[in-house]
Amino acid sequence: MPLTPMDIHNKEFARTFRGYNEDEVNEFLDHVIKDYEALLRDKKNLEDQVAQLKERLTRFENIEETLSKSILVAQETAEEVKANARKEAQLIVKEAEKNADRIVNEALMRSREISLELENLQKQASVYRARFRSLIQAQLEMLETSDWDKLNEE
Repeated sequence: MPLTPMDIHNKEFARTFRGYNEDEVNEFLDHVIKDYEALLRDKKNLEDQVAQLKERLTRFENIEETLSKSILVAQETAEEVKANARKEAQLIVKEAEKNADRIVNEALMRSREISLELENLQKQASVYRARFRSLIQAQLEMLETSDWDKLNEE
């Protein structure tokens, strides 16, 4: 059990014939009591200070832990956002490729249709020219017939 200032104050020594000077001993004990009380106060203050610092340390450790968790969550969220962005970009690219393929296919089909139309028009033009030529030849032949001469004579 630790010694208290009261223990020092109440301590009595046995008296002997050739003992110490009682006033000097009492004076020294008073001095020891004051110093001991000051040490105990300092110790109490330091213990209080340590308790406060431990409390602050605990708070800071909690804050640090919370910040660490927040950073981890933020990193995970960032990774998820990146992954989602990559997936979305891939979907956009795939959709664009599908649209491009569709547009190219439509253009090829339209090109084939136009080629067929052109071929048909060329055939029709050729048929028209042939008919027109035969009509003109028939008209020329008719002009060269003697029937015209007979019309002039009348």
